[in-house]
Amino acid sequence: MYRSHSCGELRDSHINTEVTLAGWVQKSRDKGFMIWVDLRDRYGITQLIFDEERTPATMMEKAKSLGREFVIQVTGTVIERESKNNNIATGAIEVLVSQLEILNAAKLPPFTIEDKTDGGEDIRLKYRYLDIRRNPVKDSLIFRHKVTMEVRKYLSNQAFIEVETPYLIKSTPEGARDFVVPSRMNEGQFYALPQSPQTFKQLLMVGGMDKYFQIVKCFRDEDLRADRQPEFTQIDCEMAFVEQEDILNIFEGLTRHLLKEINGVEVDKFPRMLFDDAMRLYGNDKPDIRFGMEFGELNEVTQHKDFGVFNNSELVVGIAVPGGNAYTRKQIDNIIKWVKRPQVGALGMVYCRVNEDGTFKSSVDKFYNQEDLAKWAEVTGAKPGDLICILSGETNKVRTQLSALRMHLAEELGLRKSNEFAPLWVIDFPLLELDEETGHYHAMHHPFTSPKPGQLELLDTDPGAVKANAYDLVLNGNEIGGGSIRIHDKQMQATMLRHLGFSEEDAKAQFGFLMDAFEYGAPPHGGLAFGLDRLVAILGGQETIRDFIAFPKNNSGRDVMIDAPAFIDNEQLKELSLKLNIQE
Repeated sequence: MYRSHSCGELRDSHINTEVTLAGWVQKSRDKGFMIWVDLRDRYGITQLIFDEERTPATMMEKAKSLGREFVIQVTGTVIERESKNNNIATGAIEVLVSQLEILNAAKLPPFTIEDKTDGGEDIRLKYRYLDIRRNPVKDSLIFRHKVTMEVRKYLSNQAFIEVETPYLIKSTPEGARDFVVPSRMNEGQFYALPQSPQTFKQLLMVGGMDKYFQIVKCFRDEDLRADRQPEFTQIDCEMAFVEQEDILNIFEGLTRHLLKEINGVEVDKFPRMLFDDAMRLYGNDKPDIRFGMEFGELNEVTQHKDFGVFNNSELVVGIAVPGGNAYTRKQIDNIIKWVKRPQVGALGMVYCRVNEDGTFKSSVDKFYNQEDLAKWAEVTGAKPGDLICILSGETNKVRTQLSALRMHLAEELGLRKSNEFAPLWVIDFPLLELDEETGHYHAMHHPFTSPKPGQLELLDTDPGAVKANAYDLVLNGNEIGGGSIRIHDKQMQATMLRHLGFSEEDAKAQFGFLMDAFEYGAPPHGGLAFGLDRLVAILGGQETIRDFIAFPKNNSGRDVMIDAPAFIDNEQLKELSLKLNIQE
């Protein structure tokens, strides 16, 4: 037995008890005649004491040799601590050591194993196994475990069955690029790693499983944006004999359950917003509704004067920044510089101060009078003391730019509070999205999403107007889940694939197995997948997902700890019938 108790377990009720502990040396303090060692394991820290009056000289020398992160085992007696430490659970006691064994010596770690470390992200990712010893990372992984256990509990109580689906599947032209895996036994052929278990969960519905879920790894070989991972985890769910309302109710329930059990928060309202309204009012399909600053479209009240910038714009749109009139001219100039950055891409910004006395002062006073500016305030909902920020240009671009500004200013103003939760359903997405480069439509969600009832005929006449029977669950400005009612009819699926540019032969080659299954009595079905990494981070009050993943990749998709991806030797390539053709 390496230990009778953990390092976070002992209290004053254990005084005079002999115990055995094992763990890592957090730090030691040598006063010559007395040595204190903080011993750490996953559960906490216990202070050890070596006293030359009560400890043999040979053990004192051994204790002096202990360095940071040495792995040791001790046996001793729990005694009352003279200088108690109220900051830790074991602060009332210490252990007078009678036996000490060094289980493993350790090199000096490249950064301090403390809550606030001196190690940068790159070095901590390289030595992630050391980083996990730190409380912030350790606690995040334990937090993730608690969330997943509550997910399993809720779904199991709702009669969902957890079913595993394959990782080695067939590559299909949907969404991002696949990671592909060569097959040695099938020369020249490749598996793909799944971007999601989409077709398998539909086949499980055909198989009569009725309610399925899986906490599953998914893979996408795409250019990584901030806080994205090439491998990520979904809570993947599917239900048979359901309509959209059934699915929304089930997963509202899951979200309520998690917020209550994990965060102690009761949430009553799950408002629903049309996709078109989300874009019009917030400029994106995952709006953060914890604060206001809704968009006000200003074309009618700005395009009647000689200001060419507005007159020549497809959309003129603004937001009222609460208390923004207090900004100095330098602060406003910095906002203008911020929106002109390449990452945002605006050409400039017009602003208008709303003074406390009800007057206005804008950067375009030359063109607009007080009556005009009052209409700007009315449209944007600006109040005395606010600042109106206005962008203009092509509709989709300017909405994206103003959305970025809205989130940036909310962050600066402290409006995005991590302990406040505002869920939202965004519904009635477009079924198809136009690729401006190719002029072709592609599925906004995936090719198996059903159009809203009665809209299938529009595919031939006005494909961009067709709405999908699809929905996203948004929490605090992040999409945490998305899904749809699926197509379950072979003919409708064939029609959908044809409109996405698949020939009959291509459709059969790529999705023939699914369409064949639909001929054997496929039930109406639909589902939703949560992004577990993002969900856990939001519940944990964080913006980044990396600390909630045991061994994450960096922004280049590399695991710097094990140095992957890596080249393989020529013998492996030959065995797999592969030849590299790397362009210099």
